[in-house]
Amino acid sequence: VILVGLAWPWLSKLPLGRLPGDIVIDRPGFKFFFPVTTMIIVSVVLSVILWLFRR
Repeated sequence: VILVGLAWPWLSKLPLGRLPGDIVIDRPGFKFFFPVTTMIIVSVVLSVILWLFRR
């Protein structure tokens, strides 16, 4: 949590959440956001990091 907090100024510049494949439905009085592509990328990156630590 501390590392994410310290890295937030750089992480916020990444286009995560605005990638092709992320679903956004924006209508008056209603906004639905489902970041499919972002979740897949984050999952793969975390899996690789954990795999490297377990080696």
